[in-house]
Amino acid sequence: MSTDKRKQMVLQANNGNFELPHTPENWVLKADQGYSPVQLVVAAAACCGGYVYQEILENSHVSFEMLQAEVSYTRNEEKTAQPLKQIEITFHLKVADEDQRKAISCLRLIDRHCPVIQSLDPEIEVTQKAAFVD
Repeated sequence: MSTDKRKQMVLQANNGNFELPHTPENWVLKADQGYSPVQLVVAAAACCGGYVYQEILENSHVSFEMLQAEVSYTRNEEKTAQPLKQIEITFHLKVADEDQRKAISCLRLIDRHCPVIQSLDPEIEVTQKAAFVD
């Protein structure tokens, strides 16, 4: 019995660029024409972290409305390939005053349950914050 649960994606090469097939237009994976692969890694960490955070909040019975995730990152300029050094994710959400401390406490569970963040090099520092809006 095979336990191989491998997923596959095919990136198309087009005039020296790589593209991720998508309708109606392919996504170009090049910084000057779309999003760079590094930006996609950062966005994937923020997005996955956001999905995980929402699930944690729901399981913790915190009523919320997620508005956006703001993400910033730095690269390690001391290394040749300049890999990611730090990713900071700020979730902007509406939470009642009485539940805000609980929502902040839930942030600590994101890394443990997010497969994208767990897949990153451990040298990359990933931090999450909550910003509460009215």
